[in-house]
Amino acid sequence: MDTDPKGAGSAAPPGFVRKDLRVPVFTRFRQPPDSGDNNASVPPASEAAPAEAATDTAVTDTAVTDTAVTDTAVTDPAATDKTAPGEAVTDKRSPDEATSDEAPSDDTASDETAPDETASDETAPDETAPDAATQDKTAPDQATPDEASPDAPPPPPAGDAPAADASAGAKTRLRASSPSAAASGAPAPQTSRLAHWRSWRTRHSTAARTLYWTTSVLAAVLVYGALLMPNRIAALEPNRFTRLPAEAILGAALVLALPRRPRMVLAALCGALLGGLTIVNFLDMGFQEYLGRGFNLILDWVLLDDAQAYIQDSMGRTTAIAAAVGAVVLVVLLLVLMALATVRLSNLLVRDTRTATRATLVAGTVWITCATLGLQFNGVPIASDRSAGTLKVQAGRVVDTVRDEAAFQKEAKADQFGNTPADQLVPDLRGKDMIFTFIESYGRSAIEDPGIAPGVDRTLEAGTAALDKAGFHAKSGWLTSATYGGSSWLGHSTSLSGLWIDNQQRYRTVMSSDHLSLTKAFKKTGAWDTVGVMPGVQKGWPEQSFYGLDKVYNAFQMGYKGPKFSWSTMPDQYALEAFQKLEHSKKRDKPLMSEIILTSSHQPWSPIPKMVGWDELGDGSVFGPIQRAGTKPSDILTDSTRSKQEYGKSIQYSVTSLTQWLERYGTDDTVLVFLGDHQPIARVSGNHASRDVPVSIVARDPKVLDKVAGWNWTEGLKPAKNAPVWKMSAFRDRFLTAYGSTPHPSKD
Repeated sequence: MDTDPKGAGSAAPPGFVRKDLRVPVFTRFRQPPDSGDNNASVPPASEAAPAEAATDTAVTDTAVTDTAVTDTAVTDPAATDKTAPGEAVTDKRSPDEATSDEAPSDDTASDETAPDETASDETAPDETAPDAATQDKTAPDQATPDEASPDAPPPPPAGDAPAADASAGAKTRLRASSPSAAASGAPAPQTSRLAHWRSWRTRHSTAARTLYWTTSVLAAVLVYGALLMPNRIAALEPNRFTRLPAEAILGAALVLALPRRPRMVLAALCGALLGGLTIVNFLDMGFQEYLGRGFNLILDWVLLDDAQAYIQDSMGRTTAIAAAVGAVVLVVLLLVLMALATVRLSNLLVRDTRTATRATLVAGTVWITCATLGLQFNGVPIASDRSAGTLKVQAGRVVDTVRDEAAFQKEAKADQFGNTPADQLVPDLRGKDMIFTFIESYGRSAIEDPGIAPGVDRTLEAGTAALDKAGFHAKSGWLTSATYGGSSWLGHSTSLSGLWIDNQQRYRTVMSSDHLSLTKAFKKTGAWDTVGVMPGVQKGWPEQSFYGLDKVYNAFQMGYKGPKFSWSTMPDQYALEAFQKLEHSKKRDKPLMSEIILTSSHQPWSPIPKMVGWDELGDGSVFGPIQRAGTKPSDILTDSTRSKQEYGKSIQYSVTSLTQWLERYGTDDTVLVFLGDHQPIARVSGNHASRDVPVSIVARDPKVLDKVAGWNWTEGLKPAKNAPVWKMSAFRDRFLTAYGSTPHPSKD
């Protein structure tokens, strides 16, 4: 076919559309804003710089359809020279139609289009696939009315028109995005970067396609795993991830129903929410492992500071800082990556809305069917609403926490012995030196777990025999602790207050109240001096008032110069010897009531001190070689078997220290009450261990033990498996009643 030398060209056969007229509608020629001549024509393609045409912003394939876009409003730039003088190039459509064509729709303009499906204006003519022209041609019988319109302008020459169109389109878009750039002739930086990226995708289509689908698959795996993640370490099994999450189906339905902007916002928000739920699941795992309960969104943030302090005391400051920084980075990454992943998946869905809609309907039908019939796979239900369940549980905890605060305040005001006169409190213990001692993490597992019990049982039996030889006798039973694995202060306060204190809110409430604690009852009588020995306290301790202690010795007030043993600031043997020198050995007008907290059996149980001669203790420096020769926390933290072994050794050491002290320094008037505060963590006690802890009363005076004969406790330091089990909160009232206290309830 011959062409006109000026670019007008000859008429095309009916129904035939030339490829060089396949120009996106929004690149239609517009009059430059700085030109006052309405008839000015676009420079020929030969005058346009090749680089300018080559860097034209790519137009996605969704915007350029297979059907040729021809319209009387699209005037061939090369043919504008043929325009008669005085004739303006006009758009014959209405303004609304022109606007809708010039701006691509939100979905079709998405940058998420797969690389292999992108049609870019940046592709040079010699880089175009050979069959592209064949595929782009429309059969004569498929031509649209616009294509067959007799008003369509004649096609330009094959070699000039595409370059002219590309040049005009690039200049028009650059003008629209940056007037200053258009005036100076330089492309806008943002447009240039976008063009560079799309150019890379064109040049490296295989790598770009691989990268696109790889990130899409990773996004799907991340979101799918987060939707099905359990909140217990023991539940992290493959069968938990073979389920169909209802949240994914509902999310897909919403995405498909929304236009682009709301869709993107919703996807990002849902991703951030899912990231937050994943963080809560991780916190639940940690709290279940260490405290035997889930994370409370209202109360438990303060415990994160305690966790960092524990890591610092156990593994050093550097490790603690690294752990804190790592945790913050992980949280930020999880929130951001989850949001990006959900946005990526939403864009993937809308690429083919028909197929995605069908798949969503099928998945919804399958989920409803499985939920209705209770179908299971690998022992778990196929239909899952795990994330929705997590939201429901956390919301329930928040509501319960708010309700519990008001209810517990009333409970704390009601006290059976709140108005009991001083002379009617513990009259049967007058003249006795009372010692209430808590052994850290001393639980039922220490006595009954096959991997721990043999060594601990031998220690208890040997201690019972040695005390019996020294004239002391003991009775033992079980108490069910209000805490598990940690938060020892909850166990201390529960046993001494007579209230069930299982969270930080209750603890704060009772500490600020005038509720009568068991130790404070001795102070109230005026018949005892009271003292506390707290080697684990390293800062201010306002609880001293609630417990009715005249004086408290913290970790820095007992003269210890030896090394720390992980979290424990000093060995129990040294703390007991310091108590003897500072308080118990002194002559006084009144007997002494003491509260002592022993810490050597605190996790991570590495390194563990060893017994030395009582006369060799000095300032504690003797423990230096023992500490250096001991194990490191990192050696046993991930080994359940070794953790059990070292935990058992620590209990043996604490019990031995206490019984030897009593043999050495106990008198006819000494009464020792010692108990555990909680069970050790699940790595040691097991996932389904009870919360029971041993409790023993030891005395030389047989009348002291006769008062509790009706409790049916076991003789000796080791309680029988079938010995009575009470709630820890019941101990105060039973103890006060057994030793002659008269109830006088306070008004709430």
